[in-house]
Amino acid sequence: MCLVKVAAGSAKDPRPMPKLVASCRTPVADGMGVQNLTSPEVLEARKSVVEFLLINHPLDCPVCDQAGECDLQNLAYEHGASTTRYEEDRRTFEKIDIGDKIQLHMTRCILCYRCTFVANQLTDNRVHGVLGRGDKSEISTYIQKAVDNDFSGNMIDVCPVGALTDKTFRFKSRVWFTKPMDAHRNCTKCSGKVTLWMKGDDVLRVSARKDQYGEVKEYICNECRYDHKNINDWTVEGPRHIDKHSVISQNHYEKIDLQKLKKEVERQLEFQKGKQLPEANTTLNS
Repeated sequence: MCLVKVAAGSAKDPRPMPKLVASCRTPVADGMGVQNLTSPEVLEARKSVVEFLLINHPLDCPVCDQAGECDLQNLAYEHGASTTRYEEDRRTFEKIDIGDKIQLHMTRCILCYRCTFVANQLTDNRVHGVLGRGDKSEISTYIQKAVDNDFSGNMIDVCPVGALTDKTFRFKSRVWFTKPMDAHRNCTKCSGKVTLWMKGDDVLRVSARKDQYGEVKEYICNECRYDHKNINDWTVEGPRHIDKHSVISQNHYEKIDLQKLKKEVERQLEFQKGKQLPEANTTLNS
């Protein structure tokens, strides 16, 4: 999905690169010209990648707990086609529990390997991985072992689709009906900095905090995630900032700094006049 077209290699060698390149692995050079959304070739390539990702993916969005915060759902909406050309049988798997709090729905998995990479980083006793080859590949545990380390819940946070779900939160609420709050507690195992997903005064889910790119900032332990779902266990910092383009932001309002808003409006007016803009020192919450 990070494919771009390099129209000019550099100032010294302005020749275009013959094929699309992955922007995340291509070194930047002085004078390089890169086409992103302005290239029909790039848009068509990304559309093809999304089509491949969706070949075996079920249409579970209406019943999937990941709906509303699913990366694949966002990509399909932005780059995908409205219909599929795939006519073969899709692969299916039975749902299994790979821990007392984690359920694996392999039919939804796109084999991104993020859960195995995170497990490698957080524990020396990883018991799950990718079994099989080709279209028979699947995420599973070794001889039905359970994933029971203290940080296993972080696999749920890094899963971009609804393949790994929190059994304590399944079917309790849609995320856009909840109110995410930043909170923290003193924990001896992790940072204790979390996001509480609340409905009224009830804490329905506890998850790690994510940055503006949807990546986990600091991993949290299972004790914070599962054992402390009472609001009195936490020091609430305030409502979490949500991207205004996210469906979760519906009916969620935040206080904004009017001085920051004024400066941002002035910057945009200068931009419309074609003037060079100063660097923004602050981030505007909307």
